[in-house]
Amino acid sequence: MAGTASCAAAQGGLLMGLVDRCHGRDPVLVGWFLAGRLASYTATGALLGLLGSAVSLPPRARAALLVAAGVMVIVFAVRLMRRGRCAPPSERPVSRYKAPLLGAATILVPCGVTIGMEMIAVSSGSPLAGAAAMAGFVIGTTPAFALLGYVLRRISRTRLARVAGVVAVAAGLWTIGSGLNLGGWLPSDTTAPLSTSSLSAPSPAPRVVTVWATRDGYRPAFVTARAGVPVEVIFKVADRGCTSTVTIDGRDVALPATVRLPPQPPGPLRYVCGMGMFTGIINFS
Repeated sequence: MAGTASCAAAQGGLLMGLVDRCHGRDPVLVGWFLAGRLASYTATGALLGLLGSAVSLPPRARAALLVAAGVMVIVFAVRLMRRGRCAPPSERPVSRYKAPLLGAATILVPCGVTIGMEMIAVSSGSPLAGAAAMAGFVIGTTPAFALLGYVLRRISRTRLARVAGVVAVAAGLWTIGSGLNLGGWLPSDTTAPLSTSSLSAPSPAPRVVTVWATRDGYRPAFVTARAGVPVEVIFKVADRGCTSTVTIDGRDVALPATVRLPPQPPGPLRYVCGMGMFTGIINFS
């Protein structure tokens, strides 16, 4: 369920590219979209199983793709909201490759559970096992995408198309914001929260800190660790969701896990979930 919800939110906007007031009634398009998604995920799983993390995209590259996907979703949404006369079917330009290519492009729009499945494919060391893991994930999330495609097709020629377009614009902006956050391109408040105990008798910063991943973010979201020495960050999972994958120190980590950081200079170290939605800060002092 967590994988279905998070991936439908992150990648479902690409379905907007198949829907407008004139072309949105063809159910075959959604089928080709899902087929393209299955093919790209299966091929990626096989490559990851064969070549390992060498073919994985670094966090900042995924962040840039998220921003690009958000812009694309907004463009699709504006097109859906436009009113105009539909040309006769014989005069409409049709691209037989558009639907499967959009479906295949969903592999470039990461969601938290997708990253976790990619790590499973990498660790499998087998192209067959990697392909099976990724294909099984796609098959499990297919009903949500099929339902979303059905809803979009039903409303594409109604007055609700504008409402759907506004929702899609909001989703596109959210995707852009997530990409900017994942890439570290948004300003963040790194000020440590004050408490009476810290004001009176500050304790030495620890070398081991524990962070819990929940559905609503990381708890505590701000922790203090010792600068200038190796530090262990123990990530535990309270609830499964996009926070189950964390991007820290330039790498992706599937949780639960213990992350060993080399000596850090004084100051904040920022980490985010795999989708760029939730942020945490480790302040080294």
